[in-house]
Amino acid sequence: MIKRLYDFFQKSQVVTTDSRQCPSGSLFFALRGENFDGNRYAASALEKGCSLAVVDDVELSGKPGMFYVEDVLVALQQLANHHRRVLGLPIIGITGSNGKTTTKELVASVLSMKYKVYYTQGNLNNHIGVPLTLLSMNKHTQIGVVEMGANHPGEIAELCRIAEPDFGVITNVGKAHIEGFGSFEGVRQTKGELYDFIRATNGTLFVNADDDMLMKMSDHLTRVTYGVNDNAAEVQGRNMDVNPFLLFQFRSGVNANWHDVQSKMVGKYNISNFLVAAAIGQFFQVDDIEVAWALSSYVPENNRSQLINGVHNRVLMDAYNANPSSMQVALENFKDIRHPFKVAIIGAMKELGHISDEEHKKVVRYLLGGAFHLVCLVGEEFETVEIESNMAHRFAKVDDLVAWLKDHPLKDAFVLVKGSRGNKLEQALPYLQ
Repeated sequence: MIKRLYDFFQKSQVVTTDSRQCPSGSLFFALRGENFDGNRYAASALEKGCSLAVVDDVELSGKPGMFYVEDVLVALQQLANHHRRVLGLPIIGITGSNGKTTTKELVASVLSMKYKVYYTQGNLNNHIGVPLTLLSMNKHTQIGVVEMGANHPGEIAELCRIAEPDFGVITNVGKAHIEGFGSFEGVRQTKGELYDFIRATNGTLFVNADDDMLMKMSDHLTRVTYGVNDNAAEVQGRNMDVNPFLLFQFRSGVNANWHDVQSKMVGKYNISNFLVAAAIGQFFQVDDIEVAWALSSYVPENNRSQLINGVHNRVLMDAYNANPSSMQVALENFKDIRHPFKVAIIGAMKELGHISDEEHKKVVRYLLGGAFHLVCLVGEEFETVEIESNMAHRFAKVDDLVAWLKDHPLKDAFVLVKGSRGNKLEQALPYLQ
């Protein structure tokens, strides 16, 4: 069945799951969800230009333009895996609690200096996004970079079965999605499923030598190491300055020359993301000078460590996602930046389950430690936290924050905006600049 479906795919090389976007000749996959059924839009997709609709509603079986399967999602995943095997190109799988999207983009930037690279677009990193990423690769693609996200045990193993990565990166293991994983150990085991796949297939890992947990998890596996504190790492780095952009150096080996990278990213914690990209570049024989140029040229987007120079204030926008690990390093970095008026606008951290109350208390304790001049807390998760300070303000949702900012406009401030995506803190940005 998959080989027959693949014959159709080869004619168009384009798939869609959205009946509103139907390029001529594309294949429409009628996915189901909790609140929708793609089968209902199959006929419309054909009318709009799709050459074939893959459906799992038995009533559509045998109708013109319909390709019936038992489960559309499974068919999409199997087709992607078959395509990956036909292409036979090296695939780099990237997961982690923090930094995986930035790392994915840095790796792609470095490898693009020498190769035709296709990498995960946006955050298409789940059981649907990974197949779509693979199916977007073609015979001209030389290396694929696939981001893998998860919020439940077993998800990374499932994505590995689809993408079959030859190389693996775990950026870190932190307290993220505890609600779905059940515990930190659940997070560690799920992220470790990437290492398990690499172990079973004799692949190669890129491992942060400064992370004792990852080093232990990858023991006895083929690996390339990178880090700041380990002089034996294949790729070494050292922080030079952060005010506010990260300036660092890297070298590929103990006796190699150091190369400067004046990045366009804020935060010394990002150095590990840069170094793994350098390590992968070195492994794939990209010249170090070109690696340095690619890393220096990378500009973050989508509310990830973006520095925005507004008319009235300077804003460090980092509101795409947040968990205790990423929140801690973001606050520590902001604390170290020199500025006479620092404002922290902090959104709640979502999906933390039973550790939520304690982790939000820790954040507030740090915020009220004297390093910041004004603190704004957004989200119901902060309601149970006791606050005894006139420098801190609490808001149930971002709309309340916006209303307050209209009445209390900020001026000449350096503002950190950090929180989980669910808080929609980007809506406050026009009132902060």
